[in-house]
Amino acid sequence: MRAPMYLPRALALLLCLSAYAVTSQAADVTGSQDFANLPRPTDAEIVDYRPAAELERIYPLGSIRKISGQLRFDGQVSARGSATSVTYELPPERSADEAFTAAREALQKQDAQLLFWCQARDCGESSLWANEVFGNSRLYGADSGQAYLLLRLAAPNNDSLVALYSITRGNRRAYLHVEQFQASAPLGELLPTSATLLRELKSTGELDLPMLSAAPAEPWITLLSRGLNLDSTLRVTLSGPQGEAWREALTTKGVRAARLEAGTKQTQGLIVELIR
Repeated sequence: MRAPMYLPRALALLLCLSAYAVTSQAADVTGSQDFANLPRPTDAEIVDYRPAAELERIYPLGSIRKISGQLRFDGQVSARGSATSVTYELPPERSADEAFTAAREALQKQDAQLLFWCQARDCGESSLWANEVFGNSRLYGADSGQAYLLLRLAAPNNDSLVALYSITRGNRRAYLHVEQFQASAPLGELLPTSATLLRELKSTGELDLPMLSAAPAEPWITLLSRGLNLDSTLRVTLSGPQGEAWREALTTKGVRAARLEAGTKQTQGLIVELIR
């Protein structure tokens, strides 16, 4: 009895699909893996993976530049601990901004605190981020196509940091670099920059600050007032048990009272919401 004529074609198709699956699985760097708390960007491949290594780490909290052969930035977080990093190459139909935003939003849903956030030329030179900060020349691209974010994870993992860096190279290839750092000693108090508070407010529409449940106090009064005064056109509402006290404190620091309204959200801490 003769075998059906479609069998060789079906077998060939099955072999092609199997070969494709093997190729897809083998696209990632050998031994690499995703972070448990951060989903992989859609259809991305891991092109660089560096397993946990003990080292002294410095994360900039400002635009970076090089003066007399030395890196310069306005602030930093420095600590000793264990760092692990993954670099994803994104498919042509996905942008670096899209992957960066998805990663940021995923971490913020886990109550991670933003410490520093810059985009494009506000970050400084891409070559310095690629080669000096992350030691990965693959991340060098146009200064206008970069974004960097440093976050602190929520308790009980609040001695862990996550650094995100996205870049679009001149050949249009886009990458997302993720580095997780576990400090070997408590990090203590870490404060965001005023510019980061403003960027978060304008991008997400609100600042959720559950730690600000008591009466207004420094250095948060200065941080918030400076952030709001970086864009004097913005108007916000202030919600929380100390909302009115915060309004008075920010007004005293130079924020026009007309820009600050009472909010209605029931919350334990302070919530600053952008009035669109």
